[in-house]
Amino acid sequence: MLLPIVLHGALLYRDLFIAPELRFGFAQALSVMMFLAVAMCWLEGLLYPIEVLYPLVLAAGALCAPLPAFFAGRTLADAVSFEFRLHLLFGMLAYSLFTVAMLHALLIARVERRLHAAPGLGGPLAGLPPLLSLERVVFGLIAAAFAVLTLTLGLGIAYSEAFLGRAMRFEHKTVFVVLSWLIFGLLLAGRWRYGWRGRTALRWTLTGFVLLMLAYPGSRFVLEVLLHRA
Repeated sequence: MLLPIVLHGALLYRDLFIAPELRFGFAQALSVMMFLAVAMCWLEGLLYPIEVLYPLVLAAGALCAPLPAFFAGRTLADAVSFEFRLHLLFGMLAYSLFTVAMLHALLIARVERRLHAAPGLGGPLAGLPPLLSLERVVFGLIAAAFAVLTLTLGLGIAYSEAFLGRAMRFEHKTVFVVLSWLIFGLLLAGRWRYGWRGRTALRWTLTGFVLLMLAYPGSRFVLEVLLHRA
């Protein structure tokens, strides 16, 4: 896995940092997001036996990695600002952390279904860590992603205030991000206060992740591909 991760990272570094102009759209967002997600899963695999996740995460990474070659995205004229680059970097990191958390939550749901259907686990699921350990990993990832998303929102507000003269632009992307932030915040509060787990946690995680995907990749896909407004 390390060779394609390094190759993918080198291509992204060339396009995002060495290229004379920064072009960024839904394709670049998904490519960066899955590059970080695959790298995180590879690092986690050094500590925990989570190889059962590899087919799914590698398939998603393989689909997203070449997208920038087919969808150039839009030129970001304001990309020279330090605040904007930080906002972009932390935003993609938050997306990646939530993606890995979502994959783990789906894995937990699959394990729970198997345990309800049979007394034990067999096949690829047999070597997984205990369910409680997986849950701790999921909520650790969600907490880290929530912190990074909070920082991303703060940097976005600072950038908007400095360059646009207002703290936040009221648009569908902002609405979806704020709603996702609220949902994950409530999920963490419910976990701490009421011990939420299992299907309840999965539903909240899935809802927050879908809203987050609609925020930037979804909105840019509609503009660039469906409406041809790159």
